[in-house]
Amino acid sequence: MGVSDALCLKIMTQKMRNNKLAIVGSGPTSIYLLKKIFDNISHLRNEITHITIFEKSSTAGMGMPYHPETTDKYNLSNITSDEIPELPQSFGDWLRLQDDTVMEECNIDNLPIDNTAIYSRLALGRYFHEQYNTLVRELRKEGIIVTELTNHEVTDIISLKGEKKVTIETNNSKAEQYSRVVIATGHSWKEKDQPKKGYYASPWPIQKLIANDKRYNCRIGILGASLSAFDVVTSLAHRHGKFVKKEKGLLFIPNEDCMDFKIILHSSQGWLPNLQYEQEKSIREIYRHTTRDAILKLVDNKGFLNIHVYFNEVCRPALIEAFKKDENPDLIKLLEDPSIHFEDFISLMTQRREYIDSFLGMQREMELAEKAIENNKPTHWMETLDDLIYCLNFHVELLPAEDHLYFKKVIRPFLMNVIAAMPLCSASILLAMYDADCIDLVTGRVKVLDGYADDNKTLIEIDAKDETDTISAFDTFINCSGQNSLQFEDYPFPSMINLGAVRKARARFKKRTSFAEMQELVEDDKVFFDNNQAFLYTDGIDIDAAYRVIRHDGSIEPKIHDVTFTHTTGARPYSYGLQACNATSTILVDSWIELGKSKDKTSIEAITQLYESDEDL
Repeated sequence: MGVSDALCLKIMTQKMRNNKLAIVGSGPTSIYLLKKIFDNISHLRNEITHITIFEKSSTAGMGMPYHPETTDKYNLSNITSDEIPELPQSFGDWLRLQDDTVMEECNIDNLPIDNTAIYSRLALGRYFHEQYNTLVRELRKEGIIVTELTNHEVTDIISLKGEKKVTIETNNSKAEQYSRVVIATGHSWKEKDQPKKGYYASPWPIQKLIANDKRYNCRIGILGASLSAFDVVTSLAHRHGKFVKKEKGLLFIPNEDCMDFKIILHSSQGWLPNLQYEQEKSIREIYRHTTRDAILKLVDNKGFLNIHVYFNEVCRPALIEAFKKDENPDLIKLLEDPSIHFEDFISLMTQRREYIDSFLGMQREMELAEKAIENNKPTHWMETLDDLIYCLNFHVELLPAEDHLYFKKVIRPFLMNVIAAMPLCSASILLAMYDADCIDLVTGRVKVLDGYADDNKTLIEIDAKDETDTISAFDTFINCSGQNSLQFEDYPFPSMINLGAVRKARARFKKRTSFAEMQELVEDDKVFFDNNQAFLYTDGIDIDAAYRVIRHDGSIEPKIHDVTFTHTTGARPYSYGLQACNATSTILVDSWIELGKSKDKTSIEAITQLYESDEDL
């Protein structure tokens, strides 16, 4: 073969293999996606020849919660090295290699590095950035062309049914076409700040609250008492006073010019987060307490998995075993009573955390948590329940609309407040501030009011259930209630809506009742009909079990996957942070290898085979 013949063959081969993957976003989900591609490069070499990564910020490979433009050195990552799914290097090992300058910039002084300790978000961001760079280098060594486009915000995605390519438009380059697109854009907030009223729709970027050593010698209102609320608490506290170590815990001493500094947390249930607990297995698994076949056998003749059947057949026996390990005969006896249902269990466990004073309750819980960690004693029931709901999350499309409502109203608030784990070092800060009378907690649902005469303050109405509603005014009020689910109309890529490439996430109603009766079940206008079938709009866009978006006509769009949690919360309502980033990336890559674009492998029954075939899930 001559030189010209070889060149022609090379060009023809490149054209045949010109499979371009676009990844929108470069945070943790994208980093785990790159790792899964690299791990399976022998299977994907002919499927992917080019990867283009779009990142709207100036630095790729960090993610919003860990970016120095967004977070603060006092904000903690709330996850240990042992809990972070595998990347080329573990977080703990990476930290051990850093010099004193990096450690100081990341606010780390508790040495030696411990794989079970909690470190700053800034440290985790730097770690992710290096893992990202490592994976990009390794993919390039394998012959994959990787293009990184920072300062490029994707403004639109155009996908026509039947076309082989997807067009991506950005704010900073001409439109390009790709054979496959993964949307992993992470956090975003639609509501705008109102700084003249002192109202902040979210705490991010947190620099807006602390810029130029900003001082708040006054009452500061915070909506929510979650882990993100604590990020604000710790950032402000370190700038309004100092923490001194004492024999047990910390002492908070306000600065002389900040004697009126006080934070008021507002929680609808009056709960502070549960504390970090010792775990037997730190990585969640979908089928740790059941099997795929066992779950599919619970599906009734109408195609539904009833959430109470799931509790009875899967959760109850697993929790009984957990309480045996925890040596709790009272709760074993309770769960052995078949008349006790999911809501009864949640109510009982909630009552066990209800204190007259939540901070004193946290102090008591802290003593127990410290003892459990010191004795290496896991809290098996909490770990087990987390696994069980994690499993349910990946089968939630089997639930009827009625059970989606039940999950949102009853189960999810319990999980967010009881299972969400605050590091003990964070609790020490809260308790020190409480002892200094610099923080308090108010119970009741909060509504931010508009239209009141005082335009220089934020006014809120507090609904405290049995008590008379009260109104409070704040010079500064920060909404830390978390990012709301995306509404379909706010999906950031307008052509996807206009061309029917996406549709509303939905769940079928099991009972055939009237439209008016269905409307009474929900607070908002979320009941709709499609082909004479009643559905509940569950927020966000619809995806299948492999995260492929579903078109307006109900067909699968095999070219586009959306793994952004706020986009897909209607179909996957319980995300487990970085471990979910890893799991979704694993599902995506496995689906490319096992399913391809086969139209006969789109059901959850087929796709869930991927869940049980990969131990990373």
